[in-house]
Amino acid sequence: MTRDILLITILALVCFSCGGTKPKKSEHAPEARSPSPDRELLPVVVAFGDSLTSGQGVVEDMNYPAKLQAKINAAGYRYRVVNAGVSGETSSQGLNRVRSVIALHPAVVVVEFGANDGLRGIPAESTRENLMAIVGRLQSAGSKVVLAGMQIPPNYGPEYTSAFRNIFPDVAKKSHAFLIPFFLEGVGGRSDLNQEDGIHPTAEGYDVIVENVWKTLQPLL
Repeated sequence: MTRDILLITILALVCFSCGGTKPKKSEHAPEARSPSPDRELLPVVVAFGDSLTSGQGVVEDMNYPAKLQAKINAAGYRYRVVNAGVSGETSSQGLNRVRSVIALHPAVVVVEFGANDGLRGIPAESTRENLMAIVGRLQSAGSKVVLAGMQIPPNYGPEYTSAFRNIFPDVAKKSHAFLIPFFLEGVGGRSDLNQEDGIHPTAEGYDVIVENVWKTLQPLL
């Protein structure tokens, strides 16, 4: 099966299935790890997104925010990673939650929205406007923003596929945010790095995603 076809299978189900399989701990729990008094004083990195961020289907310490915390610790940086991922959300729903993220006074926010927008056929310009608003509000509050790029399968037509793909570099360029070219690079379409549903990454898949995030995030720490 080609990479494009596999990517279609994965992304086409993210939108519709993320409410079906519950994570082993609440996806609304904000902490990647239990905080200690000392941790509460650390600057915050927020992972802000949908089920790919919340870590649906894996235990709490195996999702990407938790693994990112371990990566940060191992590299000798002092930050507290907060998991603000909620399954099934679109960019519009993320925009509705941005105030709660700002309330954490994050130093850096990794914004991962858009896959559900594309799969629902939401106009690319609407997604662009929502992401611009999310990024702008976070930046106005003093946070650095890392934007995770997404892609839509080619069966949505070349015009929409191209418009969707261009959302993320365009938003990053206009807002001076930092871009991860493709959040699922190296994971999408690989059965060995996804759960049985073929949609959500396994713990090993999140290892790859953390490396994708780290390339852009590390210079900001």
